[in-house]
Amino acid sequence: MINKDFFQALDDLETEKNINKEQFIASLESALTSAYKKMFGEAKSASVKLNPDKATIKIYSYKTVVEEVVDPEKEISLSDAKELKKSYKIGDEVAEEVSTKDFGRIAAQTAKQVVMQKLKEIEREQALSEISQREDELITTIVKRVENGTVYVQLAGASIEGVMLANDQIPGETYNVGQRIKVYVKKIKDSYRGPQVQVSRANNGFVKKLFEIEVPEIASGDVEIKSIARDAGYRTKVAIASTKPMIDAIGACVGNRGTRINTIMGELNGEKIDLVLYSDDPLEYIAKALSPAEVLSVEINESLKASRVIVPDDKLSLAIGKMGQNVRLAARLTGWKIDVKPKSKVEISETSDEEYEITELADDVDFTNLEDLTEV
Repeated sequence: MINKDFFQALDDLETEKNINKEQFIASLESALTSAYKKMFGEAKSASVKLNPDKATIKIYSYKTVVEEVVDPEKEISLSDAKELKKSYKIGDEVAEEVSTKDFGRIAAQTAKQVVMQKLKEIEREQALSEISQREDELITTIVKRVENGTVYVQLAGASIEGVMLANDQIPGETYNVGQRIKVYVKKIKDSYRGPQVQVSRANNGFVKKLFEIEVPEIASGDVEIKSIARDAGYRTKVAIASTKPMIDAIGACVGNRGTRINTIMGELNGEKIDLVLYSDDPLEYIAKALSPAEVLSVEINESLKASRVIVPDDKLSLAIGKMGQNVRLAARLTGWKIDVKPKSKVEISETSDEEYEITELADDVDFTNLEDLTEV
């Protein structure tokens, strides 16, 4: 049955896998007690005790001392109890060791099952604890399998799979078993089916972490990412700002001859990236967010957080973008509703009760070269 070698194995597990042996033994005692009751009767009041110091296992049955025995499985008469120990009185509980001879095979099987189950639980908890520290991080994984559009990846150093659903994948990408891919750890949760790690390549966080890795100025805090708006697989707008006057935020992100931004775009499978200089002035910020289009003026309604942007007639399609993508991303980036109008169709009301406050852009703000600066 359970012998000295078994307890030595528990000591080894405690050392190798950082398992709490006391918790292990408590679980094993509970399981063995249940197994004993199933074998000899649920009505019995019994418990199994393991002593790792002496490498022994003992089974005790318990009976309550009564005047008249009604249930022999749970009660013992006062006279019989006094034969065991004279100090027993009514209401005391008598513990009697039971022979384990007929329980050996059952105990060994139960112990094996408990050990295997407990090992799986502990390994899962340890893996979950380790990976939970990497939530909101970028990690390299290996594609294990692809089923019905869902990609399952192996997380390095963990026994838990990462799951990348269809809406977390970059459109147009294909994933092959054994392929190494970077993913963003979006969410980790523990469900009745076990821990689930949701990873993504389409999340804004994926782009943010790529910039932090490739641009040292962002990692150090000298350049900040203020906002990101993304249509995964097509185009992303990133609003950035320098925290130090001597640092060129755009230049830092682009890198020498575009090396940094090209590396990021390569990881995004060629996805276009617009770098937008953030501004506290909503007029300037909205205009820059619409790059590469030229902007003539911006009208705002602060109470509605809505704006109307005037552009040259020949720049209207560029400002709106294919299927409205450019203006939609600009709106998401800035947090303002944006209505783009061509100059030829703008009619400014002569009445005093205007819906928008018409404000021309400052003379010292040059948006004519935004395409060269921000569209990569």
